Amino acid sequence: MRIENSFIPVSGIGEKTEKKYWKKGITHWDHVEDTSDLSDAKKEKLLNFIQKARKNLEVNNEAFFKQKFPNKELWRTYRNFEENVAFFDIETTGLEPERNKVTTVSIHRGDETKTLIRGQDLTRENLKEEFFQSSVIVSFNGKRFDQPFLEKSFNMQIENPHLDLMYTCRRLGYSGGLKKIEKEMNIERELEDLDGREAIRLWKKYEKEGDEEALRKLVEYNQYDTVNLRDLLERTHNRLRADIFEPHLD
Repeated sequence: MRIENSFIPVSGIGEKTEKKYWKKGITHWDHVEDTSDLSDAKKEKLLNFIQKARKNLEVNNEAFFKQKFPNKELWRTYRNFEENVAFFDIETTGLEPERNKVTTVSIHRGDETKTLIRGQDLTRENLKEEFFQSSVIVSFNGKRFDQPFLEKSFNMQIENPHLDLMYTCRRLGYSGGLKKIEKEMNIERELEDLDGREAIRLWKKYEKEGDEEALRKLVEYNQYDTVNLRDLLERTHNRLRADIFEPHLD
């Protein structure tokens, strides 16, 4: 499903009205011009929005759609901005940004996975650059933890549209942590023996003893989370499309 299949970004149009359009065969912006199932006033309103929205799509202005889509429907923007979507995850020494610090930040975008490491290249400037290069950012529980932790620790504001897959999974009936949901969806994970506590232990071992192998393992663990987020989004996107949109297609 793509942005062009959606009408809820138009002011005054909710999910029920959108479904009515789909049932009438108006499943894409291209269908609005030729349909006879809408009043002239409604058609004009839709066409005015579509014209503006197309211009924003042409220049990849994701901020325009962040304002137009409800948070729970941001998954619909994935296919349009797929090349520059950033799947990100952080590791920390604890749960409170006032007392603890960020140790690594991994970002998977396109075919590349990058990890910024505390004491090396994990800086405010580098983080801002990574998010600037990203259209939509994707996390698991990142709205409650990762994003505010980074903003507090590095005195920055992250303005990207943020799709938190924890809530997307709940919508599909999945609950619990990322690893539990991965198993239920048959998403493979090679480092199942690691968790947040082990990540803290590995960082301390590297920081205090200079253990490069501990750092390598921590980075690998952190990166696995971001790579698996892409697979998780693919599966949830396809499920939501099948449940919400496909029943209305001929």
